[in-house]
Amino acid sequence: MIDQLESAFNYHQQALGLRQARHNVLAANIANADTPNYKARDLDFASELKKAVAGSQPQQQQNGGLSLSRTSGRHLQGEGPAWRGVGSTELLYRVPDQPSLDGNTVDMDRERTQFADNAVRYQAALTIMNSRIQGLKTAMQPE
Repeated sequence: MIDQLESAFNYHQQALGLRQARHNVLAANIANADTPNYKARDLDFASELKKAVAGSQPQQQQNGGLSLSRTSGRHLQGEGPAWRGVGSTELLYRVPDQPSLDGNTVDMDRERTQFADNAVRYQAALTIMNSRIQGLKTAMQPE
């Protein structure tokens, strides 16, 4: 039962984590808009989400998952999915439309647009996840 609940929420959990990671990357780009030689970064959300969902499936937990040390051979082998934060995602460099003299590749209009788009999509993912949880709570309550 718990495995089914975990698999039902896995996609949304991974999507929210990647949206948060992308939000941090875009915020760093905006914060460094005036830093000389700063290169704007971003991540390919679709490919990273595909990797994150595929990497958290049970058959893949032995490769790169978290494991518990056992003090006895009779203990259950506990493994969890590997954490995929900003450090493990593949960050890409943005190609500037118009290069600047100081080597900075941050385009503030593009960064603001991407930041707002990511924030709206993050909020939508939270709303969807909340409605799924509410639906499950309703289904579990006796009549």
